[in-house]
Amino acid sequence: MASRLPAALLLALPMAACAPMPPQGAPPQAAQCIADAAGWAIGKAVSDGIVERVRADTGSQSVRVIRPGQAVTMDYRHDRVNIKLNERDAIVGVSCG
Repeated sequence: MASRLPAALLLALPMAACAPMPPQGAPPQAAQCIADAAGWAIGKAVSDGIVERVRADTGSQSVRVIRPGQAVTMDYRHDRVNIKLNERDAIVGVSCG
């Protein structure tokens, strides 16, 4: 067993070199969605202007408008705001993810 350990380490070292490293001096992730900042939008009819204002107010990089029954992915993105609509295209919820 002791003779296998150095071989295992020798095989693991090249793999560690392949691990992605963040660029030096890279800024931290700046975009962080804050859904509470768009509480004013609840009850309003959706429009391009409202969607952009929600995006800007929440500090998000992207927006996902979700209509009733629409399939959406379950991945969480810290830089995305979700705008949930009812059947009349009124905003019923704003959340991050």
